[in-house]
Amino acid sequence: MKRGHLSDYFEGVAVKRLSAVEADTSRSNQHEYNGVDRLKSILGENQPVKFPTRFVWLGDEQEAVTEDGILTWYDSRAKHPTRSEYRLYFPTTAVSELARAGDPIFFAKRTDGTVMVIITPAESTMQNQLMWLFGIEDQPTLRLDTKPLEGDGSAELDFAARFILDELGIEQVEPEADRLDELLAKFGMRFPTTREFSQFARDTLPEVNPKDGADAVLMAWIEREEMLFRRLERHLVAERLQSGFMAGKDADVDGFLAFSLSVQNRRKSRAGQSLENHLEQIFAARGLQFARGVETENRNKPDFLFPGPAPYKDPAFPAERLTMLGAKSTCKDRWRQVLSEAARIPDKHLLTLEPGISENQTDEMRSKSLQLVLPQAIHATYRPAQQAWLMNVDAFIGVVTARQG
Repeated sequence: MKRGHLSDYFEGVAVKRLSAVEADTSRSNQHEYNGVDRLKSILGENQPVKFPTRFVWLGDEQEAVTEDGILTWYDSRAKHPTRSEYRLYFPTTAVSELARAGDPIFFAKRTDGTVMVIITPAESTMQNQLMWLFGIEDQPTLRLDTKPLEGDGSAELDFAARFILDELGIEQVEPEADRLDELLAKFGMRFPTTREFSQFARDTLPEVNPKDGADAVLMAWIEREEMLFRRLERHLVAERLQSGFMAGKDADVDGFLAFSLSVQNRRKSRAGQSLENHLEQIFAARGLQFARGVETENRNKPDFLFPGPAPYKDPAFPAERLTMLGAKSTCKDRWRQVLSEAARIPDKHLLTLEPGISENQTDEMRSKSLQLVLPQAIHATYRPAQQAWLMNVDAFIGVVTARQG
C-alpha cells in the first residue's frame, strides 16, 4: 500500500538553536531570527515576502500550542548594489513566549507555500523525532542547517514518519482511498468495537502469518488498522460536519467542541487497544501462557501478565519465571505507571510504538529496571547509543518462552 513521501508535505527545512535574544522577546523590539541568510535556499530570494505561518510548540507530554501568524522575509540591503542581508521577522505569539534559549527551532516550508515554525524543548523526544524525520544530522551546536526536500527521492513514509506527522497535526494523503472504501463497506456509517475492527484489519491481510517474525507481523497489522480507521473516521466526521452544528438559530459551539474532543479521544483510546489486540494474537499464536488486564496488587492491572494471575499470586511460584509487559502506543511520561503494576516482578518490560524517545528518558528507564521493547523497524529512530539496549518483539517473546520452558 502506497504511503506517500515527505516531499508531498514539505519543500525544505532548516533547524537551529534559539539564542537568548531570540527566545526572550522582551529583550528586543525587533522580534528577529538571527543568522538566517542560508534560509534563501528554502524561502527564496524574492523579497519582501509575507509567509502565512503556523507557529507550533511541542513538549514531551503531548503538550502542544499552536498559533497562526505571519513571517516577514526581506533583504534589508536590497538597495545596495553588491550586498544583501536577509532578515526574518516574527510576531509575538503564545509559542514564542514558551521558547527558551537553546531550544531547537525548525523552519519548514510547506508545499502549499506556507511555513511551519516548530519549537521544542532542547534534548527532548520531539527534537529527536523531528531531526530523524527530516534527516538532519545530529550536531551539538545545531548551527543553522538547511535541507531541501522537494523531489528528494525519499523513501515512502513509514509508520514512524507518519506518527510524527500526526504529532504535528498534518493530515496525511490517502493514495489508495478507493480500495480502503471497498474494505470498509461492511461497516456502513458506524464505528465497530475496537476488537472487531482489529480482527477485520488482520483479516484483510491473509498473507500475514502470526507465527512469522513478530516485529514485521505487528507492524503490518498496526499499519493496516491505522489506515482503515482513519478512512472510516474521515467518512463519519465529514457526514457529521455536513449536518452542521446549530442550536436553533445559533451556532452550537459547545456541541462542536464536544464532538472534536470525542474524535481526539477515540483516536487515542483506539490506538492503545489496537496494539494490545494485535499483541494478544501474536502471543497466542506462539503458544505463550498469559493473561490480559488482570489485577495484581492495589488494583493495578498490567496489560499482559505471563504466565497468568494464578502463578503470580502463588508465593511458591518463582518470581524469576514471571514477566509483565506494559503496552502503550505512545510512551511520553506515562511509562512510570508501569513501575508499580506488578510488585513481584522487579525487571519490567514496556512495549511502545513511539519513535525517538530522548536519551534522558531511556536512561531513567534503565535506572528503574524497565526494558523498552519496540518493533525492529522503529529502532532506527533512536540514537546509536540507545539502539544497543533496545529490545525488539521477537527478543521479548524469546525471553518469555525461555521462562515458560
